Amino acid sequence: MTDLEKHVNQPGRAKLVKRVREKINELGITYIYYQFISVTGRVVGKGIPADHWERTAEKGFQLVYGATANLFLDRHNNYIGYGPEAMELVGIPDPETFCQLPWDKRVGRVYVTCFRNREERNNPGGHLTSDCRGNLRIFMDEFQKKHGLELRVGTEPEMMWLTKNEDGTPTGKGFSKPFCYHIDQFESLRPVFMKVIEYAKAMGLDMIQGDHEDAPGQLELNWTYDNVLRNADRLSTYRQICAQVAREHGLIACFMTKPFMGVSASGCHTNMSLWKGGKTKLNKLGNKTLPGVEEVFSYVEGGTNTFMPDTKDMQLPGKIGLQSIAGIMKHLPALTALGSSTVNSYRRLWDQGFWAPVYADWGYQNRTCGLRVSAPGRFEYRSVDSMHNPYLLGAALLKACDDGISNKMKPAAPESRNIYEAQKAGKDVKKLPLSLGEALERLSEDEVIKSAMPDEMYKVFHWYKNDEWERFLGATTQWDLDTYLDCLP
Repeated sequence: MTDLEKHVNQPGRAKLVKRVREKINELGITYIYYQFISVTGRVVGKGIPADHWERTAEKGFQLVYGATANLFLDRHNNYIGYGPEAMELVGIPDPETFCQLPWDKRVGRVYVTCFRNREERNNPGGHLTSDCRGNLRIFMDEFQKKHGLELRVGTEPEMMWLTKNEDGTPTGKGFSKPFCYHIDQFESLRPVFMKVIEYAKAMGLDMIQGDHEDAPGQLELNWTYDNVLRNADRLSTYRQICAQVAREHGLIACFMTKPFMGVSASGCHTNMSLWKGGKTKLNKLGNKTLPGVEEVFSYVEGGTNTFMPDTKDMQLPGKIGLQSIAGIMKHLPALTALGSSTVNSYRRLWDQGFWAPVYADWGYQNRTCGLRVSAPGRFEYRSVDSMHNPYLLGAALLKACDDGISNKMKPAAPESRNIYEAQKAGKDVKKLPLSLGEALERLSEDEVIKSAMPDEMYKVFHWYKNDEWERFLGATTQWDLDTYLDCLP
């Protein structure tokens, strides 16, 4: 059978398809968004009436391959990744992701896996390698089979709520003042974040904490960690929720890394750990009737955290944790292209006065390093911002950890000093790439991280991001005018 046929006929899927129909009828859903994730993390797809659920679950829908690259043109007016002569992908829904949209309960949402067209002469019905979500599932399963370990991830997405003019353009101001952890400023955005939390609970996000950060209108709301794929789905869902709440409140939900100079940027610290065992547990989140299938409201719990210390030194992870750190440290330059994936991302890394994680070092609770052990049993990859694609980064982290574990790598000693002071004392510390162009070069040289973007995925990513970098290099900005307009005679 083809990859597509295997996916449609996998054990237990037919029962899930029937359960979705029961939910459609129970909730009164009449329309469904079938969505997947583009190379930049954008949600794309199609809408189909719910009457056609069973047929779509079996046959899927078709959409141009170029949707995986947002169907955007490069600076030479060529479609990125795939030309107009390319065939159309087949999107097959994953029924375990079906959920109702809380802001319009007539509408449901389901993620899909993308495949090559059934009539392709080359690998018909094969997995579409430019489907970043599909890739992550494959690599997660391979990692589990090889090491008996599951990567669990928790993200800390910062973003800003900006005001806008009557015509919808941004005013250039955040809604609140840049006072970190101030409850008064948090309170000023209460109607916004309470609506976000309401919608999040209705879509399976177990919200655990939040605060006002130190930029205008900047909030961070967190949810319980889970396996790397479900967490990526929830981060994408969270972004959709914020966009909807912004529409309702006349604001802009801004995930751009650094829209303001002189204040902090929006990071998305990624906390990770590798586990053996554990069980999946349903969490209804206060919903009397689940507005989706049970899997959307399920979290993995328990098992053995292999990152926990195995010596008396509680600041050092266990052997597998150290090997994983070594793998990530080795590939940190290439990983930067995925964690800091836009031109604007590097405004954050240049602003070192706000604890920017620009140094390729690690330490326990050391925020001046690119990687820190944030607590016994987990470590935090800090060179990630809120514009990143969590599916690409998740796949790359699996590859880096696999490299470290398979080759029994050992990291250098952890740094306990402020990295800036350590440098003054003579320590030679390498910086991470400080531009998108440099990060793309480091990625092109790293076969391990490139393997997380197999075949067409790397082609699409490199094409899209290299074009973005070249557009920036060729653009005249306000800085150019301010600096050079009146410099002669």
